[in-house]
Amino acid sequence: MLNAKTIEIVKTTAPLLEETGPKLTAHFYERMFIHNPELKNIFNMSNQRNGDQREALFNAIITYAKNIDNLPALHEAVEKIAHKHTSFQITKNQYQIVGRHLLASIDDFFSPGQEVIDAWEEAYGVLANIFIEREEQLYQENENLAGGWRGLREFELIEKRSESENICSFVFKPVDGKPVSAFKPGQYLGIYIQSDKLEFQEIRQYSLSSSVQDSTYRISVKRESGGLVSNYLHDELNLGDTVKLTSPAGDFFMEVEENTPVVLVSAGVGLTPTFSMLETLKDHKAPVTWVHATENGKQHAFKQHVNQIVDANDNMNSLVWYNTPTEEDCIGDDYHFSGFVDLNEFEDAVKRDKVQIYFCGPVGFMQHIARQLVELGVPRKQFHYECFGPHKIV
Repeated sequence: MLNAKTIEIVKTTAPLLEETGPKLTAHFYERMFIHNPELKNIFNMSNQRNGDQREALFNAIITYAKNIDNLPALHEAVEKIAHKHTSFQITKNQYQIVGRHLLASIDDFFSPGQEVIDAWEEAYGVLANIFIEREEQLYQENENLAGGWRGLREFELIEKRSESENICSFVFKPVDGKPVSAFKPGQYLGIYIQSDKLEFQEIRQYSLSSSVQDSTYRISVKRESGGLVSNYLHDELNLGDTVKLTSPAGDFFMEVEENTPVVLVSAGVGLTPTFSMLETLKDHKAPVTWVHATENGKQHAFKQHVNQIVDANDNMNSLVWYNTPTEEDCIGDDYHFSGFVDLNEFEDAVKRDKVQIYFCGPVGFMQHIARQLVELGVPRKQFHYECFGPHKIV
């Protein structure tokens, strides 16, 4: 536990740090990569260049400082980050490296004196231990699952299939021939890519896009403009090639009883976790509503597969929005509405008693959905979302 003096110092100096904006964390990363260049194989260097990682760390530091006397308020954020860290295989030693450079950066920027540095060192140590302990729990849980493992495991690509003009599915099977561990629909895999075509080892997280299988995992990846890994997977990874994967992780997942109504809402490649949920709900007893938004028919992934699942289950319904449908798109068969998703079109579904709503997509889309849910009076505890960046949805 932190003493009162440490809490006071951190809270009173937090506004000073906040005034710097992400400049402080930019300095931190520059310093760390100079002294510990091996960490460039862990961190997403693309996010370094576009500033996303700097913003995420800055927001985390300020949030921690403001809640340092109320650590339970950080539980949700800690859980999300801890899961992400397990896919990066973060170690105790790396926390020590980060702490050393963070304190040095604070000292470089402000020269606040030893008392302040000592307070921030103590505060960082407490937070680091929270993460270290939780992540060790997750490592052990994953290792002890049937078919589970700790660390990296080698997988072979056994199937590669185009789902739309910009989304491709990849099915992996473990090289050791043993079963794979189960996961909760909505979770993701960490994939490690090493190639002479890439400057550093690249690590990414991609949502699992199928229901649980005994011996394979499937991810579905959108080709991103300038995306190092997505383009590598689309263009360079071929059948028979191998990659290394970490155990499934993630705090965004579906866990519902068979009599609980479910609404799944997605946009673009955000359908990958919700499609895993839909496949899992094939024998569900309560109503299931599938809602998907995409640009047009060319970018509409899993269309036939979704229709097959929905048509085979009387309790399921599907609604599709195309933002800018083409002349070739057929309203009624391919899509039902154009423009942006309007929850009033399925208000009854989102207002069902005890309904659970899961949504995923670009940040603007999720903010649009969240605002409508709030306006319709849906209790916050009944909707859940996945965010792929340092942004707050609601």
